[in-house]
Amino acid sequence: EAALAAQREHLQANLLRAVSHDLRTPLTNISGSAGILMQQESTLDSAARQRLYTGIYDDCSWLINLTENLLTATRIENGGVQMEPELLEEVFQEALTHLDRKAKEHTITVELPDDMLMAKMDARLIVQVVINIVNNAIKYTPPGSHVQVSARKRGESVEVRIADDGPGISDEAKAKLFDMFYTANNARGDGRRGLGLGLSLCRSIVQAHGGSITVEDNYPKGAIFSFTLPLAEVNTDEQTSNLDH
Repeated sequence: EAALAAQREHLQANLLRAVSHDLRTPLTNISGSAGILMQQESTLDSAARQRLYTGIYDDCSWLINLTENLLTATRIENGGVQMEPELLEEVFQEALTHLDRKAKEHTITVELPDDMLMAKMDARLIVQVVINIVNNAIKYTPPGSHVQVSARKRGESVEVRIADDGPGISDEAKAKLFDMFYTANNARGDGRRGLGLGLSLCRSIVQAHGGSITVEDNYPKGAIFSFTLPLAEVNTDEQTSNLDH
């Protein structure tokens, strides 16, 4: 118990350091851009103003996503997973409305052979998993790449697959991809944001649902992230979702 407590304290200390480090850059950028707009807006051309507005928007979006991930991590640690039958179609629709702005540069499709497919889950947590994995695909694939989100019944489980046709992931990176704070090649996808919490959090959420998450090569190129959830039977008398509750 003492060893586990020490390990948890160490992880929390690392998390605090990582969050503090990664908060500084976007907050500094937002403050600096806002200051320029306040003092020099009348002298800036429209293109320069648009660059500043876009930078502020992107930094705010990243901070919101980080906050959601941290709140989710806290919720899991406190045992706050509430399992209910949910329609995968509704979960996907909700997730795809909260993607990174650069999602517009990619083709994102949903494939659901059974549009009444249901799984037992905490909908808000699984929405966050889908957001994290799709945003990860957007971040590490070039503009014009395709990302497909799909789900199929597999025995007593539902398998969700998120596939892209980007450059793929090395075997070395695959082995560490779900570790907290790890980012592929130890490089930041956008050159500054390095908190590798998203995929680690995805694994924690899926495991809290009794499932597993994996990554494999897509052919001829790209990567496929897959995770499982317990199957739920369709109740024709009550097909309501808890996403809005």
